[in-house]
Amino acid sequence: MVLEGNPDVGSPRTSDLQHPGSKGSCILSSPGEEALPGEEPIKYGELIVLGYNGCLASGDKGRRRSRLALSRRPHANGVKPDVMHHISTPLALSNRGQHSISYTLSRSHSVIVEYTHDSDTDMFQIGRSTENMIDFVVTDTSPGGGATEGPSPQSTISRYACRILCDRRPPYTARIYAAGFDASSNIFLGERAAKWRTPDGLMDGLTTNGVLVMHPAGGFSEDSAPGVWREISVCGNVYTLRDSRSAQQRGKLVENESNVLQDGSLIDLCGATLLWRTPAGLLRAPTLKQLEAQRQEANAARPQCPVGLSTLAFPSPARGRTAPDKQQPWVYVRCGHVHGYHGWGCRRERGPQERECPLCRLVGPYVPLWLGQEAGLCLDPGPPSHAFAPCGHVCSEKTARYWAQTPLPHGTHAFHAACPFCGAWLTGEHGCVRLIFQGPLD
Repeated sequence: MVLEGNPDVGSPRTSDLQHPGSKGSCILSSPGEEALPGEEPIKYGELIVLGYNGCLASGDKGRRRSRLALSRRPHANGVKPDVMHHISTPLALSNRGQHSISYTLSRSHSVIVEYTHDSDTDMFQIGRSTENMIDFVVTDTSPGGGATEGPSPQSTISRYACRILCDRRPPYTARIYAAGFDASSNIFLGERAAKWRTPDGLMDGLTTNGVLVMHPAGGFSEDSAPGVWREISVCGNVYTLRDSRSAQQRGKLVENESNVLQDGSLIDLCGATLLWRTPAGLLRAPTLKQLEAQRQEANAARPQCPVGLSTLAFPSPARGRTAPDKQQPWVYVRCGHVHGYHGWGCRRERGPQERECPLCRLVGPYVPLWLGQEAGLCLDPGPPSHAFAPCGHVCSEKTARYWAQTPLPHGTHAFHAACPFCGAWLTGEHGCVRLIFQGPLD
């Protein structure tokens, strides 16, 4: 066995080492960094899983939840590259507590990069595994709406999908990297994994199904527009997408982009998509109290069914998404006319949900309206004026139009816009429709 240490593995050219002020590897945090008793720890940001509308169907429990806040830890647990070893036999380093990434180039040649403690960063790991080293347990979200609560027998999400490193000092920058460390503190890239030697002699690679990231243009605000999907490597470098999700050939290096997460960045783990919100961005988002006030204001306007003349009302979020009640608003998603429930105008020859609107005669899906309850998915606190087609989730116009034009990864190489509240694929020319309510006749 041949071991060759490379002290230059931590050269500034690797994205892992772009943390300012890195000085050694003290295990304890610096004096004065810890939150005082009774004081809220500094929040780096929040991760929101698309498709759950605020809570898992069975309730948020522990590390398995629809939303997770990342806050500064009492003691830093980040790691950074230290020494690179070339090994001529398939044996790995035996130090179980030493973080490392193993690149298997052939049966007789492996490269192992040892990592050392970084007192300037906190590390958070995300994946399908329920082991203790995973901070956020994520399972597959079905593309047709709804989500699987337990591990899917054919899940495409990696057990150790990705890791996020956050600077412990202002401006608390968060960076994302593909792959997470397992119970042995190791990341293993086998012979079939895409990996390569970089121009400066270091190693990098991609996970089997990849970690994709999209940063919105113009931030996550009223003026936002979808950005371009990229793939993040194990070392945090940015590449164009592969021809297919698990192709062996990597994309091209994008040198003018970084792995720094921005407000509104989307992270796709090939089975679930996460939204990153910064504390400053969440201050611009509506609160749950504002959403409830909007619901009560909409109901106070006493919208009526234009045919049955019954008063309509959005149900309380406390009811959950159960069977629609008698006052539930329903919409014809092609035209946007809002009615109460009725059994008229069925067009079975076109499909089980196809109905003809009695006001404009357009034929299309006829579904109940549900208010979007995950405030972090909203771009602005605007009134609930638009609904996604065909699921019927309601939100502001800016929010609806943004998500309707945002392609989300699906399968090995497909993209499709989806409702952020339930994951249903959007249909129709625009993916959403403006709601047309009729006020009370008196």
